[in-house]
Amino acid sequence: MGAVVGKLSVGVIGVGYLGQHHARIYSTLDNVDLAGVCDISVEQGEDIARKYETKYYRERDKLIKEVDAVSIAVPTPFHFEVAKDVILHSKHVLLEKPIAEKLSQAEKLIEIAKGKKIIFQIGHIERFNPAVIASLPLIKNPLFIESHRLSPFKNRGVDVPVIYDLMVHDIDIVLSSVKSRIKRIDAVGVPVLSSEFDIANARVEFENGTIANFTTSRVSKDKMRKIRFFQSDSYLSINYLNHSVEYYKRVFKDGKPFIEIDKLDVPAGEPLKLEIESFISSIKNGIPPVVGAEDAKEALFVANMMVKKIIKRQGEIDKLINNVSS
Repeated sequence: MGAVVGKLSVGVIGVGYLGQHHARIYSTLDNVDLAGVCDISVEQGEDIARKYETKYYRERDKLIKEVDAVSIAVPTPFHFEVAKDVILHSKHVLLEKPIAEKLSQAEKLIEIAKGKKIIFQIGHIERFNPAVIASLPLIKNPLFIESHRLSPFKNRGVDVPVIYDLMVHDIDIVLSSVKSRIKRIDAVGVPVLSSEFDIANARVEFENGTIANFTTSRVSKDKMRKIRFFQSDSYLSINYLNHSVEYYKRVFKDGKPFIEIDKLDVPAGEPLKLEIESFISSIKNGIPPVVGAEDAKEALFVANMMVKKIIKRQGEIDKLINNVSS
């Protein structure tokens, strides 16, 4: 994988809620030329193109041929189709999470990318959250991890279960922090305002004894983004939203233990900008991305297992209700 010299020509496919921010950030980078954007909505595409002084492409193939790299921020059901097209053109790819709707699709994309001299990065943005970056050196052997990712309903991303839409962020963070195989997964979930699961809770047990508990909702009154790591000698509480970290550690004085509270210094930074800069750096220097396709496939595998557990549990409940009613 060779390094790239000179200014990089990039495009963005899908400039809706998130993709427009990809376009915004690319337009501010000195070593990048935002060559164009593509969106199924002509009005939205033309509006973003005007805003960031670039060209609107109605057909993605025409944009792909004009650039070195592409950000893909289309709805999840279209990830496979669009990413496959870009990879087959041997262009560098930053694909928003999850990598695909199905595990088989993720595996196919990885297979297609093999042999192509491209960077294939997945947009698990919390890896680039300054609070997470500041905490990583302190996360050693967590015994218990608890995450809460709650949002008010926005009627966006409701074409997939909330596990794929929101919880997958925390799944990726946990998998990158716990160096052990998974032993057991349990999950429950319910649809509320959509036909998919809008609320979900999952418990993952690892072979090394670590337990991770995930709670996610897209129908909550208030927004919350927190993950907590409990270790034998310390506790870290990471707030994704305000980029802060509370650090509680056990220390000894005169042979007696007590808790010392510290607030970590977290450098300022916009996670999406840090993610995109990392993507560009990987291309420029010919180095693997921070979050590669294999990492994303593992997160999707766990998300899939959770969804299957919920569906199985719901089937058992429905069967029990039918037996009682008959």
